[in-house]
Amino acid sequence: MTEIDARLRENVHLLGQLLGDTLRTQLGEAFFDKIERLRLGAKQSRQGSSEGAEQLSATLDGLESEELLPVVRAFSHFLNLANIAEQYHQVHRRQPGEAQPFELLALPALLEKLLASGQPAELLWQQVSALDIELVLTAHPTEIARRTLIQKYDAIAEQLAQQDHSDLSAAERERIHQRLGILVAEAWFTDEIRQTRPTPLDEAKWGFAVIENSLWQALPNVLRQADRALQAATGQGLPLAAAPIRFASWMGGDRDGNPNVTATVTREVLLLARWMAADLFLRDIDELASALSMQQANAALLARVGDCAEPYRALLKQLRERLRVTRSWAEQALQTDIQPPPEVFQDNQSLREPLQLCYQSLHDCGMGMIADGALLDCLRRVSSFGLFLLRMDIRQDSARHSAAMDEITAYLQLGSYAQWDEPTRSEFLLRELDNPRPLLPVHFQGSAETMEVLATCKVVAEAPPASLGSYVISMAAAPSDVLLVQLLLKEAGMQRPIRVVPLFETLADLENAGPAIDRLLGLPGYRQRLEGPQEVMIGYSDSAKDAGTTAAAWAQYRAQEALVAVCRQHGVELLLFHGRGGTVGRGGGPAHAAILSQPPGSVAGRFRTTEQGEMIRFKFGLPAIAEQNLNLYLAAVLEATLLPPPAPQTAWREAMGRLAADGVAAYRAVVREDPQFVAYFRQATPEQELALLPLGSRPAKRREGGVESLRAIPWIFAWTQMRLMLPAWLGWETALDNAIRRGEMALLKDMREQWPFFRTRIDMLEMVMAKADATIAQLYDERLVADELRPLGEKLRGFLSQSSAAVLAVTGQSQLLSHSPQTLESISVRNTYLDPLHLLQVELLARSRSKPANASGTLERAMLVSVAGIAAGLRNTG
Repeated sequence: MTEIDARLRENVHLLGQLLGDTLRTQLGEAFFDKIERLRLGAKQSRQGSSEGAEQLSATLDGLESEELLPVVRAFSHFLNLANIAEQYHQVHRRQPGEAQPFELLALPALLEKLLASGQPAELLWQQVSALDIELVLTAHPTEIARRTLIQKYDAIAEQLAQQDHSDLSAAERERIHQRLGILVAEAWFTDEIRQTRPTPLDEAKWGFAVIENSLWQALPNVLRQADRALQAATGQGLPLAAAPIRFASWMGGDRDGNPNVTATVTREVLLLARWMAADLFLRDIDELASALSMQQANAALLARVGDCAEPYRALLKQLRERLRVTRSWAEQALQTDIQPPPEVFQDNQSLREPLQLCYQSLHDCGMGMIADGALLDCLRRVSSFGLFLLRMDIRQDSARHSAAMDEITAYLQLGSYAQWDEPTRSEFLLRELDNPRPLLPVHFQGSAETMEVLATCKVVAEAPPASLGSYVISMAAAPSDVLLVQLLLKEAGMQRPIRVVPLFETLADLENAGPAIDRLLGLPGYRQRLEGPQEVMIGYSDSAKDAGTTAAAWAQYRAQEALVAVCRQHGVELLLFHGRGGTVGRGGGPAHAAILSQPPGSVAGRFRTTEQGEMIRFKFGLPAIAEQNLNLYLAAVLEATLLPPPAPQTAWREAMGRLAADGVAAYRAVVREDPQFVAYFRQATPEQELALLPLGSRPAKRREGGVESLRAIPWIFAWTQMRLMLPAWLGWETALDNAIRRGEMALLKDMREQWPFFRTRIDMLEMVMAKADATIAQLYDERLVADELRPLGEKLRGFLSQSSAAVLAVTGQSQLLSHSPQTLESISVRNTYLDPLHLLQVELLARSRSKPANASGTLERAMLVSVAGIAAGLRNTG
């Protein structure tokens, strides 16, 4: 088997050694020896040694109760340190002759390829300049690590970078190792589990920290690289005002099933974003004012500042004072509702204009090299982040809007909106949208839920336009869902258009998405209220939970095809918003492959997607990592726009239809129709205990009930903990087996070879299969599941084996991931530390369930740390 790169292995070994030193110092040599016996036993057991398995079991059985927590913490910390080493290795210093990462070469290589294929240079320049990619950061509760630990992890990565020089002296290397030892010890002595659940405001601050610590630096670097690549390929650089990548957020705006996100919270987060933006730009302006000490300026700049010795500084000082006033006002407005003074910045152009004046003057006076330094970076940030840092989306469930309107129509004695059919609703809403008089009297007082919906609309109506993204409607199904939000916003005093976005989530709603948008675009007056493109959100999480990934993936694909055709027919631009998660079960996977597998025509220079949970840290936590991922987005969206995949052949479509039908039937036969399934799920997984984790501000459930009431995240998170990974693959085993029995193997291989959509699905399925582990899942069953439910677990593990065999048959491999030996080796190394954690988690779950009333705080904490450790080891957990 191919070994992990030597430098990565050295870093993992070094960090593990430093953690061992800390353990020895605090807990003693005898305890550390137990840790080593557990590690070696797990390693040998994985290699098939019965002696190793016995050693692992005996050492675990011999642990005292007070040793459980430190043992769990030790293995959890090692997995986090391995993550740091792996993450840094992606961006490590390349030695002479060593190839640069694919991510950094993707855009220049693509531009060369496009030119060679006959694409005109002018067209390429126009397409790159007009790219519109928006990454929407969400607050979904899969980020296990506390922010204080994340900061220590980042500091460890920085020290790994410091030591990545061949010319370090012995003293310099020793200082770095000493600093690493201190940081590892600091992490060990820091509580990894939050004591309290974060508030929506805390989540927003965490998102702002990602901007401040990473993306603020990474984005200008990416645009600088794109500018060079574009200049080399077309002779023209990226326009000054171009913003091919922007960021938005659901933090503080996503109220779907989260009662903690209120109108007050949304207002506070919007103000916090303005404070943070002003503060970050103040730092930039301070540096520019220090650097731009030149005297020579063009006439336009001198006309602005008058006759002075340092015209650039004079203008920047004016700018700095306005930013200070803006920051001060935002801080005060968080405490009390005060009107902004005239000096407060209200729009991005007022910040951009003086900076652009300085930029043009420097170029006019022969100082273009200076202009294209920090000043250009600042201008790029104005275009991408602006005064509001990142645009906030609002999200609410369609049922909340309907309930509010039902209360309003009852109050106005117009009947029950809830009982009206779709034509009656649409007719009423269109009539009221065109009516100049208000629908609601000022003194209207509804229920608390209705007043909260109206208060949210009021905040949206009063917010600066550039501070908001879209208003997303969860569980949308019909045109009236969109019209209703437009009417509620009109009633709140909204004087400008905002994108109101239906989110189609269930299998039935995805299949109805095209007809629904067709009816919407055909309604009288709707097109006049449409601002820019028609945005539609495709739900990945709930559709997969509803129907399984086989049917959901095909439904998502066909929904996009239908939407492209409908919008083309109506002459309306379409913007698809992809609600992807971190895991395969929620639409996750490598973004580059996912974008290139979209239906032709669905990525037309625009792409909007969620970045969720812990994947935000893994993809954007370090500036260099963020640069790689942002480069991939640029290249993938450009390639999908100019070199879209071919439309699937009729035979492929028919085969995928059969796979989807078989997949959904098999999935629902287990999840919905097996009367033992819910009981088995709750016994075999730590689903109940996950509710104890103070991960995010949202409740784990939308309402009381069974699996259908669970959010997609804890549903998948629970199965991941015990390594069955069921939501990501259930249904594929039957779908693929049936196809093979029908004699369609050659067709399946052809689809995988020539159809990016199908290839990506199989590749993601293969990755899940490699991380799943039936042996570990069986341990959970044997210790935690009632005798009468164990046959179901055995059946599910059989399905897992069946799915793996089918994937291997389609790929023609003898082993999963044999084409990616380094990934396979990485999983293998992690299993050495994951196996003891799984065994300890099983024991901790059994103990806490047998005597829940007597469960100690230490026992509960150990169990929660095991959850965090397994999540760290498997990474894409939610």
